[in-house]
Amino acid sequence: MQNLLHDLKELLSKDERFVSAGELLKNKIIEVALKDDSKLLELLLSHQKLREHFFIEIKNKLIFKKDVFLKFVSNKDFLPDSYTSFKNKIGLQYNDQYLIESKDVVLAFPYKDCILQGGQTKEDVKRNEIFWNETLAPDEVDRLLEPKVLANFKKIDSTGEHKITDIGVKDNIIVKGNNLLALHSLKEKFTGLVKLIYIDPPYGRDADVFYNDSFKQSTWLTFMKNRLEVARDLLCSDGAIFVQISDANVSRIMLLLDEIFDRSNFINKITVKARSPSGFKTVNLGVFESAEYILVYSKNKAEWKYNIQYVKDEYDSQYRYILLNKNGNPKDWKYTQLNDFVAQKLRYKNYQEASKKENKTILFDKIAEEALRNSEVVFRLETIGDDAGIETVKTREKSKKSPNKIFVVPREGKNDRYVLNGQEIAFYSKKIQEIDGEKTPTTLLTNIWTDISWEGIASEGGVRLRRGKKPEKLIRRIIEMSTNKGDIVLDFFLGSGTTCAVAHKLGRQYFGIEQLDYNENDAVIRLKNVIKGDPTGISRFVNWKGGGSFIYCELMEWNQKYVDQLQKSKTKEEIKKIWDLMKAKAFLSYRLDIKEFDKNASDFANLNLDDQKKFLFKVLDKNQLYVNLSEIEDKDFAVSKEDKELNRKFYGEV
Repeated sequence: MQNLLHDLKELLSKDERFVSAGELLKNKIIEVALKDDSKLLELLLSHQKLREHFFIEIKNKLIFKKDVFLKFVSNKDFLPDSYTSFKNKIGLQYNDQYLIESKDVVLAFPYKDCILQGGQTKEDVKRNEIFWNETLAPDEVDRLLEPKVLANFKKIDSTGEHKITDIGVKDNIIVKGNNLLALHSLKEKFTGLVKLIYIDPPYGRDADVFYNDSFKQSTWLTFMKNRLEVARDLLCSDGAIFVQISDANVSRIMLLLDEIFDRSNFINKITVKARSPSGFKTVNLGVFESAEYILVYSKNKAEWKYNIQYVKDEYDSQYRYILLNKNGNPKDWKYTQLNDFVAQKLRYKNYQEASKKENKTILFDKIAEEALRNSEVVFRLETIGDDAGIETVKTREKSKKSPNKIFVVPREGKNDRYVLNGQEIAFYSKKIQEIDGEKTPTTLLTNIWTDISWEGIASEGGVRLRRGKKPEKLIRRIIEMSTNKGDIVLDFFLGSGTTCAVAHKLGRQYFGIEQLDYNENDAVIRLKNVIKGDPTGISRFVNWKGGGSFIYCELMEWNQKYVDQLQKSKTKEEIKKIWDLMKAKAFLSYRLDIKEFDKNASDFANLNLDDQKKFLFKVLDKNQLYVNLSEIEDKDFAVSKEDKELNRKFYGEV
C-alpha cells in the first residue's frame, strides 16, 4: 500500500496540472479523473503496478476502475499534509468522504397525496408536500445532466396564449420540470449571463417540508450542492446569489456556499423578521423564532456592484435649527431653534409655552412635518475632525472665536462646507429620499430587515399559497439592490412565482423553474395576472399597469411521466396498471431482473401503497427521466417538427 501511494504521488507529480507550490492538488486530480481525462489515463497506464491496480482487462481491452482510483486518492493517507487536504478537513464530511469531493446527485420527486393549498384550516395546516428523493452515484448520472428536449411551448401575453415560431434572447422563460435538469439545460446557452439568482429552497427541516427516504442533512446538502454548483456557472462575473434559509440549516448551507463560491466572495448575511409572536403560535414555544436569513455571495466580489438602498426613518430631533433666510451671503444668514419656529407658527411665544398647552405627541409630529417640508434649511451641527482638511480645521478654530456666525469653506467640485460655533452644518435634506412616491426621512439599509411585513400577502398576485410565500416588497428590494433594468433574474425554486412576478414589474428579464403543480396557485397563473395589470403587491409603488410576455415550456418527459402517474395513484390496482406500462415502455434500471420480480410478485403485492410507489420510483432509470437533446431525432420519442425547430432556436443547431 505505501509503495503504491509513493509511486502514485511520484507519477502524478509529472503532470503540471496537479502541482502547485510543490504540492499535489487532490481536488484537481479528482476533478480530472471524473472526466476520464486521456492524459491522466495514459500516465497511469505507463506504470505497471498502477496499471494493474486501477485497470481491469476485459476481452483484451483495459477498463479504468474509476471508483477504485477515486477512493484511493480520497483516502486519508494520500496527501495528508497538503494544503488541499487541510482545506477539505474543515469542510463537510459524510461517510468518510468530503462533501465537496462527492459527485453524487440528489433528485427529488414531489409526491402528490398532499398539495399545498391556500385557505387552509387549522386542521390541515399540518399537511405537508411530500417528496421522494433518491441519491444517485456518479456511475448512474452519466447522461442525466445532458441538455433536455423542451416541449409544449407557448407564449403568453395580454391577448392570451399563442403558439410560437421563434425564441428571442430577451424573452422571459418559465420551465416546468426537475430544477437540476432544467438548470443544466439552461447552462447550455446562458452560462455567465445571469445577474441575480434568488432562491427560497426547502429548508431541510421537518417543520418545513417532509422528505421520505431519509432526506437527512447529508442528503439535503448534496441536493443543494448539485444545484448551487450549476447556479454558480450561470452567474455573470458581476452577478450574485441570494439564498433564503431558516435557523435549521443556515450554518451548514453557509459552509457549502463558502466552498462553492469561495469565502472571499461572501457579501453579507441578512437577518429578516419573517413573523411576529401573535395568537396561538406563541403558546409554549419558549423563545419565539421570528428570523430567517438571506446569504449573499457574489461570483466575483471585486466586480459586484451594490445599488444603494434606503429605508424609512423617524424624524431625528438633532436637526433642531432652521435658517430663516437661506439666500445671499451665508454671513448674513439668520437661524433659530426649529421648536420655537413651529411654536410661533402656532401662535405661541416659544416651544416651552406651546408644550404646556399642546399635546406633546401632536406637537412633535408638527415639528417633524415642518422639518420635512423645509428640509433644505433645517440643519444640525456635527463635530469636525482634524482630518477634515486644512481649510476646514482653520475655519473651525476661527468659528469658535465668533459665536453664532456662519463661515463658508469653498470646495472645488464639491458642495461648500458651512461652519457654525466650531461645528459643521449638516442639512436635513441629505436624509430625505423619495420612497414609493413619498418624500420621507431615511437611513441607509443595514443587514437587519424588520420593515417588511409578511402580514396580508396571502392574496398577492392573485394566488393564495400561504406556506413559504414571500412578500413582493422583499423580492423587490433584493432585485433593486443587485440588478438594473434588462438584467437577467433566475429563481429555480419558483413556487407561486413571486420572484418572476416582481422581476416582470421591474423590467428585468427572468427565468423561472418549478417542478410542482400548484394548480390555481401556480406561477403561470400569477404571471398571467401580472400581464393583465395585477394591482397587488408592489404594483402601486412602481405604477404597474400590465403588459409584457413570457414563454412557457416543459422538459419533455419520458420516465418522468411514470413518476407523475405514480404520484397521482391512489390504489394498488392503479399501481399494477402503471407497472405493466413501465415493463412495456419505460427505461428500467439495469439492476432490475424482471423475471425475478415476476417470480416474487406476491411479495410486492403485499407491500403497502407507499412502499410499492417507492420501489417503482427506484427501478426507473433516472438517466431517462426526460428526453435528452442528443436524442431529438430518435423516432421512438416522437418529437414534433415544431418542437425540433424551437429547440434549435433555443439551443442553437442541434
